[in-house]
Amino acid sequence: MNRVRPRRSLRARLWIGAALSITLALAVAGLGLLTLFERHVERRIGEELRAQLNQLAAAMTITPEGEVQLAREPADPRFAQPLSGLYWQIDGPARPGLLRSRSLWDHLVELTDDDLDPGTVHAHEVMGPDAQRLLVRERRIRLQAAGGLMPLRLMVGVDRAELIAARDAFAADMLPYLALIALVLALATFVQIQTGLAPLDAVRRGLGEIRTGRARRLAEGYPDEVMPLVGEVNGLLEAREQAIERARAWTADLAHGLKTPLSALVADAQRLREQGNAPLADDLEHLAMGMRRRVERELVRARLRSGADIHQAGADVVETLHRLLRTLQRTPEGARLDWQLVAPAQARAAVIGDDVLELLGNLLENAAKWARTEVDIRVSVGDRIEIDIEDDGPGVPAEQTPRLGERGLRLDERREGNGLGLAIVRDVVDAYGGVLDFARARTGGLSVRVQLPRDQSESFSADS
Repeated sequence: MNRVRPRRSLRARLWIGAALSITLALAVAGLGLLTLFERHVERRIGEELRAQLNQLAAAMTITPEGEVQLAREPADPRFAQPLSGLYWQIDGPARPGLLRSRSLWDHLVELTDDDLDPGTVHAHEVMGPDAQRLLVRERRIRLQAAGGLMPLRLMVGVDRAELIAARDAFAADMLPYLALIALVLALATFVQIQTGLAPLDAVRRGLGEIRTGRARRLAEGYPDEVMPLVGEVNGLLEAREQAIERARAWTADLAHGLKTPLSALVADAQRLREQGNAPLADDLEHLAMGMRRRVERELVRARLRSGADIHQAGADVVETLHRLLRTLQRTPEGARLDWQLVAPAQARAAVIGDDVLELLGNLLENAAKWARTEVDIRVSVGDRIEIDIEDDGPGVPAEQTPRLGERGLRLDERREGNGLGLAIVRDVVDAYGGVLDFARARTGGLSVRVQLPRDQSESFSADS
């Protein structure tokens, strides 16, 4: 059971990496901004508490009777609102909560028992009323009393929930801007990915042009990072061309090497005939001609398979048909038939001339072999070159039609041949991306329709 290979998209990888990077960067930036904002707000709150602590210390007095009083209470109205979150408290010697703000109501803030230097402001976090967490600023002072200096501990605190609320409000205000930044970064990532992968798309298009025959090499105008790949591809193409040329040369050498012995066999057959051994001479000559025909056809297949530059080829189908008909009409089989050709003045197909000749030659030879009295040929020009060849021969059974063009297939062993002709036709048509169809002709024989790519470099005349 074959496993489906997962797609490995470089674009998807870049998007995933960018998404993770953007998310991580914005998360770090958001947390960093929240932390900086919280510290900034906490410093501002600390400065306000310090100012209120100084006001509280400045307003303290001691009566002649030794009682601690405030000349004026701090002006912030929250000090007078019960459990408002803003509190002050004064502790005397062994008397915690000697004086406190109305906002504390009947609660007492328990301060840590720290050894504070007089006049120094200390910062703490302690528990306040109603389970509030307080940010506290406190200091120790000494006031002159009748019995000497009286040590006092002053505290001003605010509920930390105000800091948290300010932080949360800042986060809520920051989220739309982070989303906007994420959108901008996503757009920038899109542009970066498109720009970064554009050279690869250009390489793909260049390879497509090479495949279709419009170019032979990749251009050199690529970024430095892509040029090693371009160089390797061009080197591979050059090596392939050299291998094809070696294969062509080897094929040509083989063909010449075989044609010489075959020509010698034909000459030997002629000498045997002159010596009166006609049956053996005929057999030998028939064998040699069959072998020569097979060599010629295999050369066509070798050229098609060697990667010849077929996409830049062009040949006139109508001119080739006229040439073939003039030759066939001088043969015994062709001279007895009525050949009807209906075609425009010109119909150029994007096919190498030798291959057009081989393709049409095999089709016309096959028609001449089986036709009784006539062969009709029609050529039309549209998006493709369409060639229809019909004969009035015995035709092919419908169940055998799909098999036509198989190598070595012979539907009638009584006729000469080796079954290679229509196989070569199919090879040529397939090599050029054409279409080959077999059907029953109107006259009862075989109808062959061939569609070949049109040579776009020429303008055709559709007049018959």
